[in-house]
Amino acid sequence: MRQNEELRPFGLEKGVQLHASGSCLIKVGRTHVLCAANLEDRVPGWMKGKGSGWLTAEYGMLPSATHTRSDREAARGKQQGRTVEIQRLIGRSLRQAVDLAALGERTLTVDCDVLNADGGTRCAAITGAWVAVALALRSQGLEAALVRQVAAVSAGIVETGEGRRGLVLDLEYEEDHLAAVDCNLVAARPALGGDLELVELQGTGEGRSFSRSEATGLLDLGLAGCAALMEAQRAALE
Repeated sequence: MRQNEELRPFGLEKGVQLHASGSCLIKVGRTHVLCAANLEDRVPGWMKGKGSGWLTAEYGMLPSATHTRSDREAARGKQQGRTVEIQRLIGRSLRQAVDLAALGERTLTVDCDVLNADGGTRCAAITGAWVAVALALRSQGLEAALVRQVAAVSAGIVETGEGRRGLVLDLEYEEDHLAAVDCNLVAARPALGGDLELVELQGTGEGRSFSRSEATGLLDLGLAGCAALMEAQRAALE
């Protein structure tokens, strides 16, 4: 049985999409997300002439990613609020990794498509997308623009009818469903090494409020998880 402080079985497979500038299939337990990054020699209209680049992200869940088929959002004619929230999180997290001025007037577009969802899809998307971005920049000789490493993980306080399980790292769906408190943590580290820094910390008391010491415990657990994910990212790029 997986210990509370352990990540789920984890893997990164790069180069999955032949025509993307960079791509990575990330598997975190039964959550699988296909991430691709593409560079284009243009920027949004509001950035023209500024000599700087841009990074934007799109996120989607395939119809059979969950146990009940969901309609494609394109068929509905609009994105759900959850989708918009997640792709904004992915975009602003990955912009921490890239020196946009070093891109010149280019746009990095990151696509994250959930093949199988079993909790932690947004965190898996950020972690896998960073690898895709690194590969895309490498393919264009722009490795110097990658200034930080970024990874994300979930954590929570899981309580069941049999008593508290305690602080748990990298929640799968059933654990997330039972969690009295859950959080998502995004961390960054300078490309040349150094201490982890927080990019984003989202914590919510779903079933109850939580103490400062519990919040600190979740933070420490999440940072340790991100450090382990970053080791795997570096190994995938070697």
